[in-house]
Order: sequence, then structure tokens, then C-alpha cells
Amino acid sequence: MPSVIYEKRGKIAYVTLNRPQVMNAVDQEMHELLWETWKDFRDDDALELAIVTGAGNQAFCSGADLKTYTSSLSEHADALMPRRKIADGLGAITRGLHRIYKPILAAVNGWALAGGLEIALACDIRIASERARFGSFEVRRGLHHGDGGIVRLVNTCGAGIALEMLLTAEPIDAQRALQCNLVSRVVPHARLMEEAETMAAQILRNDTWAIRSAKETILNVIGRPLDDQLTYEALTGYSGAANPAVAGRLREFYTKSDSGRAGDHGTEL
Repeated sequence: MPSVIYEKRGKIAYVTLNRPQVMNAVDQEMHELLWETWKDFRDDDALELAIVTGAGNQAFCSGADLKTYTSSLSEHADALMPRRKIADGLGAITRGLHRIYKPILAAVNGWALAGGLEIALACDIRIASERARFGSFEVRRGLHHGDGGIVRLVNTCGAGIALEMLLTAEPIDAQRALQCNLVSRVVPHARLMEEAETMAAQILRNDTWAIRSAKETILNVIGRPLDDQLTYEALTGYSGAANPAVAGRLREFYTKSDSGRAGDHGTEL
């Protein structure tokens, strides 16, 4: 079996990290397969959303394989190695292919450690099994995140939780992750993929252009001064006036026929 299972079902791509015997740790082969997978997902116009999970019941991903991937980096390290790695983030979506504007959901089925935490953080929304655990143990090994873990922890959860997780190297459970905004929801383990697919359906009912523009806008306003944020949002938001799908979607709104409505005029998702 390949170390990455890539399936296309309708508009959804399913990406499974498939090395359960080592908690789905990323070796060089998996790293390269993930690059191929995410390039294909980016370029396939029939696909609009991806769901990422780990094989087995123990781990989403335990990070880079310390015996192979990390050891190889150390053996070939030189002064230019960090510069070469800037365009080659672990698993592609952490850095390098982080500008895919199609939504990516993480169904975190177990441990998300080190680089596995970075891969989960690189996804747009994280849904956690009640068994999920999140941790950053690199400082125990004399290292720390280099593939977006620090940046995304601070942006998503704030400096407080980032400092706690990174400096103590102690894990947090799914409920604490929910409290810290690290995950969007915690669900029973047996229903993890079902819940991820429900959220996928909620996203896919919406306009493709609007979804991708909203994601692009969110990524581009992080860290900017308020006036720059407001200007950028106005530019992208009012571009929607030229979206040819708007007229039809407004008619659905007026006739109360759009999918997934709540309230007195609810419709099926």
C-alpha cells in the first residue's frame, strides 16, 4: 500500500496518511507523495474540497520520521539547507503549496504531534475525534517547529497556548484543544468522518468563487495593519458583484429554495 492514499469521490478528495505502523510519521517517500497529491488536488478542476486523516486509530500524524527523514536532513545539512527548505515545507501544505485556495479539512483521529501538528494546522478547519491529542515535543530533542507550527499556533490560538505547548512539550487533549480554538469541534471517534463530510457538504453548498476568495482574503489580512485589512477586504469582497452566479443564488434566497436553510423555511443540506 502507498504511504499516501488519495481518493476522489465527486467534488471531495480524501487524503489518508498511511503509515500506521509508525503513527503515520512522514518519511521522504510520504513527503514526496504528499507534494504530488496536493499539486493534483490544486490543479483538478473537478475537486473543490479535501479531507485529510490518518490511517488506523492511533494517530493522525506523529510528524517527520526521526529515523529517516530528520536524520537525512541532519546528514546533509549545510549553510544553504534552510534556504532550500523554504519552498519545501513538510507535506507540502505547510509551506510551498500553502496557497491552495480550495478548502482543506483535517479529521484528526488520534495523535497530531510535531510535524503532524503542523500539517493539521495547515488545514483550514480541524475536526477532532474525542481520542485526539495534540503536542509539540521537538524541544525535548533539541529542535522546534520549522514548518509553520509556531506561526500557525500563534495565529490560531494566540501566544499563550503556543508558549505553553512549545515550552513545556506537554500534549493537550481534544477538549482543551477545543477551548483553545485549535479545533472547531470534538466528535465521537466513530462519527469523525461522518462529521467531516457533513461540514464538507455545508461548505460545498456555497459558491466556489466566494469560498476561495474568502479563504484568500483571510490568509492575506493576517498580521496587516487595520487599514490595510479593511482595504484588502473591500477589494476582494466587492469583486463579488461581478460573479455571474450571484443572480441565481439570490433567486434561491428570495424563493427560500437554497440548500441547508435553517429556521421556519429550512431545507435539506
